[in-house]
Amino acid sequence: MYTPPANQVTDPEALRAMIEGSRLATLVTATAEGILATPMPLLFEATEGPHGTLYGHLSRANEQWRMAPVGEALVLFSGPDAYVTPSWYATKQTIGKVVPTLVYVAVQAYGPVEFFDDKSRLLDIVSRLTSLHEGDRAQPWAVTDAPEPYIQAQLRGIVGVRLPITRVQGKRKMDQAESLEDRIGVARGLAASKQPSDRAVAPLVPTDPNVGGRRGRAGL
Repeated sequence: MYTPPANQVTDPEALRAMIEGSRLATLVTATAEGILATPMPLLFEATEGPHGTLYGHLSRANEQWRMAPVGEALVLFSGPDAYVTPSWYATKQTIGKVVPTLVYVAVQAYGPVEFFDDKSRLLDIVSRLTSLHEGDRAQPWAVTDAPEPYIQAQLRGIVGVRLPITRVQGKRKMDQAESLEDRIGVARGLAASKQPSDRAVAPLVPTDPNVGGRRGRAGL
């Protein structure tokens, strides 16, 4: 992933927050038959290994787990993103040298992938993933709420995924390289947007005078 210094995220806690904030990841493997990719929710075990370990599951009918990967696998995490119109930049009113861009958060994690079908490990992963996503509900659903024979039948239809992370790249492209005036304009524009996703991105655009100020809009 192309990551200019101004956009790099290296702090382990920040990377953890970015990974855990992404509800859906994409597992990518290169095989002798070509590249395969599967979207899936993942658990992040931060204390397992130097960079953490990822756990999840995919359908047993999915051919990805049957095809031996060539080299390491790649997991893509996408965070908040938004389109930025040149109209929000103060620079448009002065020299006019502005173009559209996107602001976004992304993480790429690499490591050897392991597929397994041990029932106890699968049940643990499914239960923990359920707890993760049900946790903030007033009456959270639990795997134990369903009949055990039904859950056992469902477990037979999936395969577990384990990926110990060997390296990880984090990127937060929030116009850090732009002038303070331009960043303030972007933050205000996103905050006033009709799109809820835009309004969620607005607080991520830095409006601290000590951040950025170097033009570098070309490319993502």
